[in-house]
Amino acid sequence: MKKIAVLTSGGDAPGMNATIRAVARSAIGEGLLVYGFMRGYEGLLDKDFRVLSARDVGGIIHRGGTMLQTARSDRFMDPFWQDKAAEFLKEEGIEGLVVIGGDGSFKGAAELAKRGISVVGIPGTIDNDIAETDLTIGFRTAVETALEAVKRLRDTASSHDRLFIVEVMGRRSGFIALEVGVASGAEAVLVPEVPFSIGMLNDKLHAARKKGKTHSLIILAEGVMPAQELRAQLKDTGGYEARVTVLGHIQRGGSPCAVDVILASQMGKCAVDALLEGQKAVMTVSRCGKVEYVPLSWSWERKKLLDPELMELVEVLSI
Repeated sequence: MKKIAVLTSGGDAPGMNATIRAVARSAIGEGLLVYGFMRGYEGLLDKDFRVLSARDVGGIIHRGGTMLQTARSDRFMDPFWQDKAAEFLKEEGIEGLVVIGGDGSFKGAAELAKRGISVVGIPGTIDNDIAETDLTIGFRTAVETALEAVKRLRDTASSHDRLFIVEVMGRRSGFIALEVGVASGAEAVLVPEVPFSIGMLNDKLHAARKKGKTHSLIILAEGVMPAQELRAQLKDTGGYEARVTVLGHIQRGGSPCAVDVILASQMGKCAVDALLEGQKAVMTVSRCGKVEYVPLSWSWERKKLLDPELMELVEVLSI
């Protein structure tokens, strides 16, 4: 193997730059030529790339976003364009491709693997919803970013005798909401994976009020419903004045925390090792503190579940 490529796809996540750096420098250290494709699969289809040197990836380890930029490519979902992408990679002599992104990005990578390209996926998504890995790159930073905002809102809620509904990211998964909820001492956490009752939520707010609580906090994953809709459905809040805050894309940006930088560095090195070992379609994972690789298809064939002990903690500690 003489040439490999790397791209970032889907939503950006803190730590993607650290991952690019680790992939590039690990590969260069092994004598490989490294191509960086701009804007994910869109850049691959447009043949928009640059050869990366060790200096090109210097100084990016703590930068948020991705120096290669990212995009979601509708074209790449078409088998015609998948064929074109594989043909181009072969023409350029690129034998291995590292894809940094989520399960949708990995499905695209799997199509290239079917067409003879060795691919390795690195889970870079703040949602932490990739099966078989304890953590995805960007998740810890997103939780810390959201938590810092929620702690400030808690101060305002207690000062004004209010109920705050805070909407965090998570269209199909509640990992961010759950961890932020536990860490902030929220009275309730609503996630897509667990059904809830508006009536029971109202009852809980009333009970809290009767016990003397002067403010309450609800952490809501965006995939459950919009925060404004939840506020409208909570017609009776037990006397609290309800306010809504949507944290939105602020959770994606900013410098990655140390956990994400270290994880990115480990996974980037592991991805290059996997390609050099002749692996064809795998993804890097972190399990019990060890970084290794597993079949790429596990990212969508298997399901990652919320920690039931954390769900129980929300109920027990919010009394």
